[in-house]
Amino acid sequence: MVRNSLFCLALAALVAPAFSAPSLKLEPIYAELSLERPVSLQVPDDGTNRRFLVEQTGKIKILPSDETATEASVFLDLTDSIGVEKDFEEGLLGLAFHPEYKENGKFYVTFSRQGPKRLVVAEYTVSKDNPDAADAGSERVLLEVQQPEWNHNSGNILFGPEDGMLYICVGDGGFRNGIFMLPQKLTRWNGKVLRIDVDSRTDELEYGIPSDNPFVSDPVACPEIWAYGLRNPWGAAIDAETGLFYLADVGQDLYEEIDIIKKGGNYGWEYREGLHEFAPRADLMKLLGRKPDAPAGANFIDPIHEYNRADGLSITGGFVYRGDAIPDLQGHYLYGDWKFGNLWALHYDPKSKEVVSNDQFEKPADLANPTVQPTGFYPDENGEAIVLGWRGKLFRIVAGE
Repeated sequence: MVRNSLFCLALAALVAPAFSAPSLKLEPIYAELSLERPVSLQVPDDGTNRRFLVEQTGKIKILPSDETATEASVFLDLTDSIGVEKDFEEGLLGLAFHPEYKENGKFYVTFSRQGPKRLVVAEYTVSKDNPDAADAGSERVLLEVQQPEWNHNSGNILFGPEDGMLYICVGDGGFRNGIFMLPQKLTRWNGKVLRIDVDSRTDELEYGIPSDNPFVSDPVACPEIWAYGLRNPWGAAIDAETGLFYLADVGQDLYEEIDIIKKGGNYGWEYREGLHEFAPRADLMKLLGRKPDAPAGANFIDPIHEYNRADGLSITGGFVYRGDAIPDLQGHYLYGDWKFGNLWALHYDPKSKEVVSNDQFEKPADLANPTVQPTGFYPDENGEAIVLGWRGKLFRIVAGE
């Protein structure tokens, strides 16, 4: 009997998942720097290991290699070029370096401009005389997304690690209740993930339309659309190891969600919030004299994870950790809640397509004064995780005690 029990225990150990809950903590870095609302941190693949920090107020700074330093140099200042009505969600929002930045010096930013209100995607180049400064006069506007309101811009951008295409995340146009009803319309860019080729030109466009985009053959659809049905995407990352495209989408009333973005996928907003029917839509449609039901044949893709208002009010997405310093964190997706300051490490299994675990590693004792209100989670040059804080503070995620 004892032998059988020992055999069962040994067998269970063999088939059990080979991971344990990571023990993590936050360690302040760059405490002596004066930073304003950091929203993105990027390390170009040019061999220099420089960290470029985007401040929503308009500057891109190069962080010093010394994390105790007191000054950071300015790479590009767009303070006077952007246009802001309300600075809570408008401003300088995204940065992505061209995969061949070392050779061509090109990089891409997203920012707000007014009159008309719009989200701009523009290309810049580095100065020919100074690798630590951009050529401010090199701006080339690729596209502009009209924005009905000041909020829900998103503006997260990134290059696909395999295809080299530029992915652009765009919010639903703002206000509440999905009142503009744009995310489900393939004739509009709002509430979408767009995908373009910055190295080619299609007709009179400033960019190329990839031939394998899902709606290129639809005569009434925007051919740039890669996925749709999104509200306010904040935090996009493609895991180079698995190819999975993680995207956090900010909810309105009850739920925050994490999606795996797929080609041509419809993620449900404004019919759904997370896994649930979006209840206010029925009343809104009644006032407008329209039917509240989703279109016939609509196929909404479920999020891989959601949380409710007990855990937070505004999700901030991150990336899948692939560093070496914290073995237990390998393969976990880092994310948090901007309002409450809760932080988690989520383990999603691509084979079973299920969340294996979701471990919280930061829970503020005082919700009114969290350690960090995260605006982003980004890998440094070694793949180690840095958390950006809304109040200008930066933290490194390190192994706990």
